Amino acid sequence: MSVPLLKIGAVLSTMAMVTNWMSQTLPSLVGLNSTVSRAGSSEKITLFQSPEEGWQLYTSAQAPDGKCICTAVIPAQSTCARDGRSRELRQLMEKVQNVSQSMEVLELRTYRDLQYVRSMETLMRSLDARLRVADGSVSTKSFQELKDRMTELLPLSSVLEQYKADTRTIMRLREEVRNLSGSLATIQEEMGAYGYEDLQQRVMALEARLHACAQKLGCGKLTGVSNPITIRAMGSRFGSWMTDTMAPSTDSRVWYMDGYYKGRRVLEFRTLGDFIKGQNFIQHLLPQPWAGTGHVVYNGSLFYNKYQSNVVVKYHFRSRSVMVQRSLPGAGYNNTFPYSWGGFSDMDFMVDESGLWAVYTTNQNAGNIVVSRLDPHTLEVVRSWDTGYPKRSAGEAFMICGVLYVTNSHLAGAKVYFAYFTNTSSYEYTDVPFHNQYSHISMLDYNPRERALYTWNNGHQVLYNVTLFHVISTAGDP
Repeated sequence: MSVPLLKIGAVLSTMAMVTNWMSQTLPSLVGLNSTVSRAGSSEKITLFQSPEEGWQLYTSAQAPDGKCICTAVIPAQSTCARDGRSRELRQLMEKVQNVSQSMEVLELRTYRDLQYVRSMETLMRSLDARLRVADGSVSTKSFQELKDRMTELLPLSSVLEQYKADTRTIMRLREEVRNLSGSLATIQEEMGAYGYEDLQQRVMALEARLHACAQKLGCGKLTGVSNPITIRAMGSRFGSWMTDTMAPSTDSRVWYMDGYYKGRRVLEFRTLGDFIKGQNFIQHLLPQPWAGTGHVVYNGSLFYNKYQSNVVVKYHFRSRSVMVQRSLPGAGYNNTFPYSWGGFSDMDFMVDESGLWAVYTTNQNAGNIVVSRLDPHTLEVVRSWDTGYPKRSAGEAFMICGVLYVTNSHLAGAKVYFAYFTNTSSYEYTDVPFHNQYSHISMLDYNPRERALYTWNNGHQVLYNVTLFHVISTAGDP
């Protein structure tokens, strides 16, 4: 009877090994635990994370008919359900979970069988002991008892067969889990093929393509101005507020300048939300006071008219210093040629899709509006145009795509009344309604990055959206 006992011991040893493998190896193999600890340390490495932030992808293309096509894909704030690799990864993870559940069922059943085999081992040892005591002389009654005991052991055969089948199943499942783990590792490696710097460069390149395409689409003729959107009521009756027209989309700083003469304090708010709440701002104290409200922030610098002069000042915010200043030849100042509302608005600086502009008047032009393109680095005049429109009859003005648009009043009932096209040196009279909600506009500027008009209206900071009619030339057209 020692041979059966050795077989039972081997069965128990094998089942114990399988149980140990299932309890230790399986969880790490199939990813039941979300983290894995490195040997000899408490550091944990996450196997698969669901990103909290979505990816942004920008691209542009030229259609065969010459039209510019812009595309912006912004996934949801989680794993993008439309991404093929993410979908495949999720399906594989579901398979691994199903396999894990099957392994758990097998583990429970194997444990049950193990308990049964152990009880059989006790019975076999008892039988072996009785046979040794019998010392070869077994009566009919004792033999019948032994026969009955052996009958009780017959189910052990089917248990062992089931155990063998379970063992084969476990081996197949282990191989499947190993294959799935390899597939998951391949997908993870593919999804992480680019480092952060590489991805950053790709995103920047795609953003540049989108920006170029959007610029092409953005240039058109003004056909409409939306109803006003009041952002905040802050400050005096006159002033200006703006964002940097050249800043990236992630930079939403707002600059605020209250008053129209002798001011030096500029407030810089971190975001538009902070501006609305009046929080998270820093103060810049200009070395020279300003005149008027025609200031503009362009590529990190403030361009403004120095008080009681026709000098243009370029103040750099980061270095808190004046980079350059230059007199604008012949330009009137100190309320010589202001807009209709006065306020030392002789010189008005603007930025559109093509660069930096100055709107002013000279004696030589008999008080008519002059538009000059300025070099933003040297402040030199690149080229000038005489529009023929009297500046004192203009309420305010702004530039869009090289076209100067002029309102006929700063009061209620104003409309965009005049347009001058610098590309053709021609003009036309327009009739674009413009709702002056608070009845006194003292600042009006176009922001090409946001495609919106910024206004200061009687102590209110207001935005307007614009509607442009696009004319896209086909490839090969001049």
